[in-house]
Amino acid sequence: MANKSGGKPSDRRAGKRKDRNQRMGQRVPELGYYLIVTDTEETEKNYFEGLRDSIPVELKDRLIIKVEKAKTVELVKRALELVGKESQYRIPWIVFDRDQVKGFDEIIWTAEKNGVHAGWSNPCFEIWMYAYFGEMPTIRESYTCCDRFADKFEKVTGQKYYKNDRDVYRKLVQYGDFEQAVVLAERSLKKCVEDGKKLPSEMWPACMVQRLAAEILKKTGIF
Repeated sequence: MANKSGGKPSDRRAGKRKDRNQRMGQRVPELGYYLIVTDTEETEKNYFEGLRDSIPVELKDRLIIKVEKAKTVELVKRALELVGKESQYRIPWIVFDRDQVKGFDEIIWTAEKNGVHAGWSNPCFEIWMYAYFGEMPTIRESYTCCDRFADKFEKVTGQKYYKNDRDVYRKLVQYGDFEQAVVLAERSLKKCVEDGKKLPSEMWPACMVQRLAAEILKKTGIF
């Protein structure tokens, strides 16, 4: 309902928020403000920080990516806290592995129920990186997946794989194929569903993290 000042109350509030941000020197990123909360200091964090750093300079104030760390059981809570008062501008994701996580499906369900996207991997994040090299082998155990990916990584790149490698994203882009990786990940996910697997914990090899990476890269024009 309009009043004497014109416009709906919600429109006026949004306008005031925008004006306040501009006065404070905060420009609302038109391509999105991604909040990514992960439960590791290494692989996932390094991957998405590498992706963030690859964004063309001219887009860096239009597309923001912030990567935060939290305990697995507090991923959703922390994501919601970070969204905070500017929820209309921020796009929250949690990124984590199946591994030996208790309540894996419940964490995903809770996230989605609260408007937080879940970029999960089963059995581990390395299964997504494996797809860059044209494979998503049927591996159930996280440690086996990591070991076999390390072998594949060294064979393809001629370099050792370390989970704390801060340059891992650049190497995947250099030696692998992102578009191929997305196709493989979506195909594997579809096969799990066709095989009657209904819960993420039952779906392996599979992941949803490709959708986060693809969404960001589409906005940059890279993908």
